[in-house]
Amino acid sequence: MNKIIYILLVLITFTSCSEYQKALKSDDLAVKNKLAADYYEKGKYKKAIALFEQISPSMKGKPNAERMYYMLSKSYYETKQYYLAGYAFESFAAGYPRSDKREEAAFLGAKCFYTLSPRYSLDQTDTYKALEKLQSFIDTYPKSDYMPMANVLVKELTDKIEKKAFEIAKQYNLIAEAARDFTAPIKVLDNFLADYPGTIYKEDALYYKFDTLYEYAMNSIESKKQERLNNAKAAYDVLVKFKSDTKYKEEADKQLAEIDRELMQYSNN
Repeated sequence: MNKIIYILLVLITFTSCSEYQKALKSDDLAVKNKLAADYYEKGKYKKAIALFEQISPSMKGKPNAERMYYMLSKSYYETKQYYLAGYAFESFAAGYPRSDKREEAAFLGAKCFYTLSPRYSLDQTDTYKALEKLQSFIDTYPKSDYMPMANVLVKELTDKIEKKAFEIAKQYNLIAEAARDFTAPIKVLDNFLADYPGTIYKEDALYYKFDTLYEYAMNSIESKKQERLNNAKAAYDVLVKFKSDTKYKEEADKQLAEIDRELMQYSNN
């Protein structure tokens, strides 16, 4: 009995492969389209793609082209070919503005670009592109059932861009003393705090600004030192006003004590 079942499975597989090969070589668009749709419905997306790609140039303007282009786009998506899927869905949404699949295509197209967004430490070109696509979807379909998910994706992407901006600002602080350049990190940290006033990294950014101003003052020429010490002290006040029990308080208090000792020289004079 097991041998019979095995033989039947082999025959079915051989017949299926033979049918697929014949369709690939066929000039009959209807045959290719029907078999591709069958493969799509069965979740055999790679085979569906091979057939759909053969017929897609000749399908433009035909009555069943809309369904075919949707299935091709979805097949790219299901096989994680997100660049192809993103542009295919975008093309579908633009080419079939009255389609009942247009909203879904617009969302999945934007989601493809979200999926392509890399980790925060890498170039964020695809992240900005994903945000643009998602915002376009949100503006076009404000009452969509996909809106909650679209908002979640936007939040993840904006958080990633914020983290990238913070890490850049932090790096400026870390190399300031070695580079003998304190004005650049101060400016970058100020810009970060201005661009992201509600950032979760505000405590960190305020400390790094204070730390940079502290190092700047301690490494200053005498004629500039008093002014820069006072600037550093003001930055300390901003930090503790924002969070009195800041995680940086022990280190910041030590730095403040040094600032006060230096300032006493000017008071005595």
